[in-house]
Amino acid sequence: MMRMIALPIALALAAPLSAQGFTAPNDLSVAAMSGDRFEVIEASGIGATGLWCAAGAYAHSALQAPDNAQLYVVSARAESQAAAGRKAVTYALNPEDTAPRPAVILLMSTYTPGSFLSVGHARTLCSYARSPGGR
Repeated sequence: MMRMIALPIALALAAPLSAQGFTAPNDLSVAAMSGDRFEVIEASGIGATGLWCAAGAYAHSALQAPDNAQLYVVSARAESQAAAGRKAVTYALNPEDTAPRPAVILLMSTYTPGSFLSVGHARTLCSYARSPGGR
């Protein structure tokens, strides 16, 4: 009897963990969408550098993208689809319906669909983009 109760409880506790998705080196959450699209969810105190870091880490680790692959903002900073009440930026490994443009000024790049960096460049930003608690 105890075993029959323990299994549903264990499954219920594990479900939220699997739904959380990927956590980047700077502690930002990343939610998979469709195809190679994914959403990086903002956290207090982390700006564009941190968002690109998380996007690069996810593309490399979860999507197995090489460092020379391009990473595009396909939907600018807006309400998150994965986390209610939070802001997010949607990225993909292809430009979709955007006009590709290099991300020259990182601050503005998350507001501009089509902005892109290489996965490798985005990953190097992780050394500058630590979580607000500082790891």
